[in-house]
Amino acid sequence: MPVERYPRGTVLLILPAYNEEVSLASTVDGCRRVVHAEDILVVDDGSTDRTPEVAARLGVRRARLPVNLGIGGAVQTGYRHALRAGHRVAVQVDADGQHDPLDVPALVEPVRQGRCDMAIGSRYLTAEGFTSTRLRRFGNRLLSAAIRVSTGTRIADCTSGFRAVNRRVLTSFARYYPADFPEPESLAILLHAGMSVLELPVVMRPRHGGASSIKPLDGAIYMVKVLSVITAYGTFHGTVAREA
Repeated sequence: MPVERYPRGTVLLILPAYNEEVSLASTVDGCRRVVHAEDILVVDDGSTDRTPEVAARLGVRRARLPVNLGIGGAVQTGYRHALRAGHRVAVQVDADGQHDPLDVPALVEPVRQGRCDMAIGSRYLTAEGFTSTRLRRFGNRLLSAAIRVSTGTRIADCTSGFRAVNRRVLTSFARYYPADFPEPESLAILLHAGMSVLELPVVMRPRHGGASSIKPLDGAIYMVKVLSVITAYGTFHGTVAREA
């Protein structure tokens, strides 16, 4: 059944891309089934392969970062564009092909209806599809437990980058967005700010090509850093609540 595309200027799909020359074109093709080409933004995060040349041929909006800022800087670039351009909802879609663009409406609609400030596509609410490596699943469980202790909210897939947000979130993240391994930390920020998060089941796919930019050692370092930050948020807000 054909998918009805969202009206121009309402929903922006943000595709952070670092060395994704293999998968970028097919991912953009899928995104065109959901939104018009001018509502797709490829953020080239200082790629060293042919990602810029591929993006230039696709007829979508592009932002070229002169150096590799990491996923946080790339996504924040997209959020700032969405806020300035007046989009009501922005959706992060990874350029590696793991996220099915046909799942975008499932995330967008709860946000548009005011049921949540952020909707997350979770790979852990269904037994189907690709669920990452055992090590990354373990790391996700640790971070989810930390977020639950810190905020009182359980998020099964706190590392998912498949997210839709409203303008309230855009305004917040345009000012500050975590740089390294930002998904868990940004969740803690939103939840402590009193914003609502809804988790929805989606089926993830294996990467279409390329390799993850997060190496095992980097992942371990980020894990320690993010756990400490999430714990600090919880300690700070708990202290403020007691003093109030």
